[in-house]
Amino acid sequence: MPVHESKTSSANQATRTRGMGLGLALLSALAFGGSGVAAKPLIEAGLDPLHVVWLRVAGGALVMLPVAWRHRALVLRRPALLAGFGLLAVAGVQACYFAAISRIPVGVALLIEYLAPALVLGWVRFVQRKPVTRAAAIGVVIAVAGLACVVEVWSGLGFDALGLLLALGAACCQVGYFVLSDHGGDTTEAPDPLGVIAYGLLVGAALLTVIARPWSMDWSVLAGDASMDGASVPAWLLLCWIVLLATVVAYVTGVVSVRLLSPQVAGVVACLEAVVATVLAWILLGEHLSAPQLFGGAMVLVGALIAQSSKAEQAPPTPAEAAPESVLSRSGGAV
Repeated sequence: MPVHESKTSSANQATRTRGMGLGLALLSALAFGGSGVAAKPLIEAGLDPLHVVWLRVAGGALVMLPVAWRHRALVLRRPALLAGFGLLAVAGVQACYFAAISRIPVGVALLIEYLAPALVLGWVRFVQRKPVTRAAAIGVVIAVAGLACVVEVWSGLGFDALGLLLALGAACCQVGYFVLSDHGGDTTEAPDPLGVIAYGLLVGAALLTVIARPWSMDWSVLAGDASMDGASVPAWLLLCWIVLLATVVAYVTGVVSVRLLSPQVAGVVACLEAVVATVLAWILLGEHLSAPQLFGGAMVLVGALIAQSSKAEQAPPTPAEAAPESVLSRSGGAV
């Protein structure tokens, strides 16, 4: 096959891969963003927030149990990766965030947590020593500024050192989610993402069991109804929403999207989670949006679009790498 035809075919494949990755990242943000809308009625019905988190993670682990059994070899092959994913990407984010909002306003905690895309860029640039595109950096700045408007951070300004540190801890754990999701994604021996998610949820459920102490939970709440903007909804249905959509679907699509895009691009798109949560709360819970929130949502969208349009910067090739056969072998790489 001529070189120019190979390059064209590879470019088309890269475009399709990128489009699929973007679609999965958006689906992940939509799924994650719906968790609060389903959880709030359960909390108002009498469940403790930590108990809702435990139900979410433990339920997801139960659903993914057959997948964990199928990929049981990962326990011996990648124990550190599985433990890290469960500790940081599952239990760490949840525990730090809920501890933070017990001390500082939700909007402030959410804004600090979603500094994660900026921290991911720092990790890629200074730890992995890979170039960071200008589009990704600009996208992060615009998205974080828009996020500040969405959560109306100015309405809850306050200083609590421990609360801010906990929120920053949630951001660092979210960085772990993006970095570990991409772990080995550019090699032929990369661990199956479904196996990583399954064991991550199992590890997270075990850790959260110690923190949440589910044996003290009022289980009768799950047998009754919860109120969603005046409408009665079975509590078990909301729990299914949280477990199946906001956990299993969200994690699966999120991890796969990171591998198809890159941690820095997927991280910016993930900022849409806050916008989705705000819009769903407006539609389903009757929580009205203000003009700054609408403007901020548009800014997050613009930032995400700018970031996903970026392309990885390649280091200058060596003479050996510049050979035609090397060009052909590299021409199909996606970001």
